[in-house]
Amino acid sequence: MTFRARIAVSAAAAVALTVVAASILLYLVAREQIRAPVDEALEGRAAQISLQQLAVIPGQGGSDYLAVRPEFGEARGYVQLVRTDGSVLVPPRQELDLPVGERALSVAGDEGAAFWEDVTVDGTHIRVFTFAYGPGAAVQVARPLNEVDESLRRIGLFLLLIAAGGVVTAAGLGLVVARAALTPVRKLTETVERVSETQDLSERIEVAGNDELSRLAASFNGMLGALEESTRAQRQLVADASHELRTPLTSVRTNIEVLAGDRKLPPDDRARLLSDVVEQLGEMTTLISELIELARAEQMTVDPEDVRLDLLVADAVERARRNRPEVVYSVELEPAVVQGVPATIERAVGNLLDNAAKWSPAGAEVEVQVRDGRLTVRDHGPGISDEDLPYVFDRFYRARGARGMPGSGLGLAIVRQVAESHGGDVVAERAEGGGTRMVLTLGDANALASAS
Repeated sequence: MTFRARIAVSAAAAVALTVVAASILLYLVAREQIRAPVDEALEGRAAQISLQQLAVIPGQGGSDYLAVRPEFGEARGYVQLVRTDGSVLVPPRQELDLPVGERALSVAGDEGAAFWEDVTVDGTHIRVFTFAYGPGAAVQVARPLNEVDESLRRIGLFLLLIAAGGVVTAAGLGLVVARAALTPVRKLTETVERVSETQDLSERIEVAGNDELSRLAASFNGMLGALEESTRAQRQLVADASHELRTPLTSVRTNIEVLAGDRKLPPDDRARLLSDVVEQLGEMTTLISELIELARAEQMTVDPEDVRLDLLVADAVERARRNRPEVVYSVELEPAVVQGVPATIERAVGNLLDNAAKWSPAGAEVEVQVRDGRLTVRDHGPGISDEDLPYVFDRFYRARGARGMPGSGLGLAIVRQVAESHGGDVVAERAEGGGTRMVLTLGDANALASAS
């Protein structure tokens, strides 16, 4: 059963229960209202009989009759006197005897209270009221309920038709409402099926309104957009990585083919070729390592912890001094604690220091500062041109002046990925007096706690 059918059936069932309950209630109220005049007439007739002396009329063949009119005005009725021994007296022209039970005998013996009952005699439904009449006797007055039953039957049939019509109408309206309400779900399902079949993540659902289904469609559109962007980025990464690896691989292959050939090479040429192979292999190793690091940064599976940013930066600066002794590092570190993964933060800090050192001439100063939970690294190199500034954190982007330098163009992309994975950002700007200033923020700077 489809979801739309389930909604329609549920709506029809709810309406059916409501209509049936209301119909039963209306039937009971109508029954009470229609039968009430009958009971009132019987009570009135009983009051009349209680105030008069009932006489006995001797009949032929030793039969006695009760001297009382059985009719209630123009309405047909029955009257019967019951003695404690079970004998009864009825009016002369009354052809129907009312049944006498234990309760009637107890009322005749003054041992029970008056009571009402419905009985069926010779196929006639009768309403009977039994009450005490003097010592040792009780009187039963009764009226047939044929007209009442016929009225109730018509009312019941009418209510049944109304209930059936209500259920059918509710089922129809439920289908219409379900169809209209589930239109966004149908569109969502169709879009999912098309995306699954065509792998086209550019599909979108038209969103109108602000209800739950509209928000679901908007969320799905957002998810498709994120998947499309992620897929685009992955394809771009693969394409860029392939392009970056193709050049050193081709060069290594060419050099190895020359070295493995039959031609004898001078020792200096052979040494130069071997050095090129080692250098190119090193570049590929660095590129692959940075690609792996970039992929890991996208999935920060390690739980964050408190990290002393000032101490981590101090250790990174010491390593940079050992690796780049020709560069002078000036350090100003305020104690600060951030939430994050130490290894990835350390890699981002190291990349910023390496980038600053790469652009600094020998003897130049690199200023490193931690203040208000932010890391600032400033070099005194040539600075970044205006045309390169918007792209310095893109993957594999290399400024025109850096294309002759070693590197893969992934170092600053890793910095940005680490910053974003920690809820922060990184910006690059031209510094006053020349050089470049880069500011790394991890998380909300206002929420960072200073350590004493």
